[in-house]
Amino acid sequence: MRELVKTFKALSDPNRVRILKMLEVRPLCVCEITQVLNLATSTVSKHLSLLRDADLISDQKDGKWVYYKLNQTAPHEYGQTILPAIQSWLNEEKNVQEDRLSVLATCREEACKIQDK
Repeated sequence: MRELVKTFKALSDPNRVRILKMLEVRPLCVCEITQVLNLATSTVSKHLSLLRDADLISDQKDGKWVYYKLNQTAPHEYGQTILPAIQSWLNEEKNVQEDRLSVLATCREEACKIQDK
């Protein structure tokens, strides 16, 4: 039951769902997510931590960046079931469509420069 509750907790915030939808486009670093959502870095980091704890996303370090991506190999049935469903949901939502366009237009190097200021 613990894994199910973690999964639903992770999905209980609109910004975390938006992050999952953004990660459908490509792996992203915190700076990119922060720029698209226009939230504080600490807030985005907390959201990512909850999503990672629920095994819905994974991270990979590459040089100075940590990339977050959807966890296609979630170790429990909840993630394995819910991630494909989420990919088919909300695609017509205005926020989701705008986020996708923003992700495509975001330059990692520029986003990280902005965050460093």
